[in-house]
Amino acid sequence: PYPVRTDYSALNRYQVVTEGAEVAIIGAGSFAQMASDAAAELAKDGVHATVINPIFLSGLDTELLDRLKAKHRLILTLEDGTLEGGFGQKIAAYYGMDEHIRVRCYGLSKEFHDRYNPEELAREHHLTAEQIVADTLRTLKKKE
Repeated sequence: PYPVRTDYSALNRYQVVTEGAEVAIIGAGSFAQMASDAAAELAKDGVHATVINPIFLSGLDTELLDRLKAKHRLILTLEDGTLEGGFGQKIAAYYGMDEHIRVRCYGLSKEFHDRYNPEELAREHHLTAEQIVADTLRTLKKKE
C-alpha cells in the first residue's frame, strides 16, 4: 500500500536565522531578506533581534512562538501579502491577550493595486526596512 503521511508537524517548523532578544522579526516569503536587513539596522542601535523565516505559512510553529515569550516583548511580522486574514494576523491571534508580548504586523492593505510603483507602494504601507526600524525603536521607547 501507498504510505500516507499523517505527521505534518515538520512543515510548521520555522527557521531561526539569527538569535537575539527583545524583538523578533518574522519575515514571510520575499520579506525574509527585509527581516534580516531590519535586524542589521536595529543592531546599530543596540537592539539584537531574532530573525525568523517561517518557510511555510499554513501552520504555526507554536513551540518556537512559546519560546519567544521568554526573551522577547515585541514580535514583528513582515509579509508580502494583505494583512487582512494574513500570516501576521495568525501570529497576533496566537499571542492573543498576552500582556507581555506586543505584535506589529506589516503588509499591504486589502485593496486593488493597479499600475503601481513597488517602491512607492512599500513606502505608503511602511514596508521599508528603514520605516520598520524607526517604528520599532519608537515602540521600544514607549514600553520602557
